[in-house]
Amino acid sequence: MARAAGTGWLYVLPALVMYAVFVLRPLALTVQYSLYDWNGIGVARWAGLDNYVTVFTDSDLLKIIGNAVILIVFFSFIPVALGLLVASMVRRITTGAFGTVVRTILFLPQVIPLVAAGIAWSWLLSSNGLINQVLRAVGLGGLARAWLGDFDTALPAVGVIGAWVLLGLCTILLVTGMSKIDPALYEAARLDGAGPVREFLAVTLPSLRQEIGVCLTVTIIAALASFDIVYISTSGGPGLQTTVPGLEIYRLAFSQRQVGLASALAVVLMLLVLACVLPIQRLTRGEKP
Repeated sequence: MARAAGTGWLYVLPALVMYAVFVLRPLALTVQYSLYDWNGIGVARWAGLDNYVTVFTDSDLLKIIGNAVILIVFFSFIPVALGLLVASMVRRITTGAFGTVVRTILFLPQVIPLVAAGIAWSWLLSSNGLINQVLRAVGLGGLARAWLGDFDTALPAVGVIGAWVLLGLCTILLVTGMSKIDPALYEAARLDGAGPVREFLAVTLPSLRQEIGVCLTVTIIAALASFDIVYISTSGGPGLQTTVPGLEIYRLAFSQRQVGLASALAVVLMLLVLACVLPIQRLTRGEKP
C-alpha cells in the first residue's frame, strides 16, 4: 500500500515542482517584497506594513480598487444573467449542425485575443466610430461621445467590452449544464402546471448551481485581475477612471520603481479575489438537486 502511494507521488512530483517554482515561490517573494521599500535595483529598506497602510489610506489606490469592484457587475453579474437567458433560449437547439453553429458564434469572443478585442472596440466606441455613427443616423446624435474618453462613460464602456468577451463562455457553460438536466424534471413541472418562468426557477436554476458557481468564479477573477482590455482600450484613463489594480501594479513596479508598494497592492488584490471567490465556492459546492 505504501509503495503504491509512493508511486502515485512520483507521478505528480513534476507537476508539484512546477507549481512550487512558478506559483508558490513567486507568491512568497511578492509577500516578502511587500514588506520592503525597494526600487528593484538598489538596496531594499525594511518598511514593515507601511506599504499596506498606503494601499488602504491612499485615495487614488482605493479608487483603483473600487474600479475593479465595479467591473465585477459588468464582467460577472451581467454575463451570468444574460448567459442564463440566452442559454434558456438555445437549450432546445444545441443538437445538430445548427446547434454547433450557435455554440461557435457564442464562444467566438473567447477565441479572439483580448488585445484584438480591445482594439476593435476602441474603434467602435471612438468619436467617429460605428456606435456614434449609428446614433447620428437615427437622430440621436446628442448622445454621441467619445465613450472611452468621457469621465462618466469610460468605466461602463470598458465593462461592456468585458461583458461581451465573457458572455459566450458563461452561455456555453450554462447550456452544457442544462443539457445534463433530467427531462423528467421538466415534464413533472409541466404536469404540476408550472409555466416557463416557474419551470426556470424551480428546475433549471437549482440544477445549475455548480455551473453558475464556476461562471461567477471565472468572471469575478477576470474582473479583479483585468489588465489587457483596459491597457489596450484606455490605458487607465481618462485620469484614473478606468485604472484597475493590475494596471496600477504594472505602473508602480516598472514605471515608478515602487516594487514594495506594487507587491503590497498585488497581495491585497489576491486577498480580495479570495474573499469574493471562496464564499461562492462554498455556497455552490455539493451535489446537484
